[in-house]
Amino acid sequence: MQINIQSKAGECEFTCGEDETLLHAGLRQGLSLPYECATGTCGSCRARLMDGNVALVWNDAPALAKLKREKGDILLCQARPRSDCTVRVPANVLSAAEGSHLPEHRKGTIANVQRLTRDVIHFDVHLSSPITFKAGQFVIVESKDVPGRRAYSIVNYQPDAETIALVIKRKPGGGFGNWLFDTNVEGQELDVFGPLGGATFHAEENKDIICIAGGSGIAGMMSILECATSQDYFRNHKGYVFFGVRSAADAFYVNELARFVEASNGGLEVTIAFSDEDASFVQNGTFRGVNLVGGFVHEVAEKAMEDRYSDMISYIAGPAPMVDGAIRMLVTRGGQTPDRIRFDKFS
Repeated sequence: MQINIQSKAGECEFTCGEDETLLHAGLRQGLSLPYECATGTCGSCRARLMDGNVALVWNDAPALAKLKREKGDILLCQARPRSDCTVRVPANVLSAAEGSHLPEHRKGTIANVQRLTRDVIHFDVHLSSPITFKAGQFVIVESKDVPGRRAYSIVNYQPDAETIALVIKRKPGGGFGNWLFDTNVEGQELDVFGPLGGATFHAEENKDIICIAGGSGIAGMMSILECATSQDYFRNHKGYVFFGVRSAADAFYVNELARFVEASNGGLEVTIAFSDEDASFVQNGTFRGVNLVGGFVHEVAEKAMEDRYSDMISYIAGPAPMVDGAIRMLVTRGGQTPDRIRFDKFS
């Protein structure tokens, strides 16, 4: 089907099959359609259907409640065309710059499943074709056994990766998490779409970095740290990582973080913040190379970073209240401008 996009930047067109969403097809063909989560929860890909017909992937997508559906509002990430369509998008839709790594659909196979804590699981996905992505980006995954799509940050980093690593925290009522924890998923196939997201690391920016993460929000920051370490970035720049969990039993990737610190030539500091446990009672034997502090992670970061915010890029990921608190802190206490604060909305 032919899709005509009316935007603030003018009109453009792309083709979309009936089994693909408008968002995926447009992004895959190099158009800068607006999105954040790309899974139906945030509403950033809101548009208005001016002509034609579409079918919804997920009728209960949370962001649909925010729309004026009677006036033709749709979510690009949930709409599959049933005819040629004209869609009005309240944003500037442009073509991607030459040389950009456009998102694509790939098949993936789950392998190396590891339970890191009682409610956090790590696994690899072997891809049908290599993926080139920027450190900090995410992918959309879908299983035929679980309704809906989920967005997860890539944990590892390497150019033209044949395997990506993902980490997922089990949440009450979370269908995909329950499937991973309750089923033998080794060898199961996934549809993988990506790379996506703009909370990315660029060594050429030549800035110090601060990462503030809660729980599985550490995923994309592990990719950033791996990329930066591979380029010996911390020899000439400072890096500060603040990783918030409830207690010592909920901490993971501790050894990996310690290895990044060891390889940093003194340029990287990692602090793990326990919101529900007194850090002074935690045995340091399993936490060598990192700092342990009690408190909410954004408050711990605020105290530790006083007068150290200059010439810095900030990365934030985790539960929405933590992300909001960290952004307020970075703006009001750290004097950071929006162009220096990077995060992707997954919920």
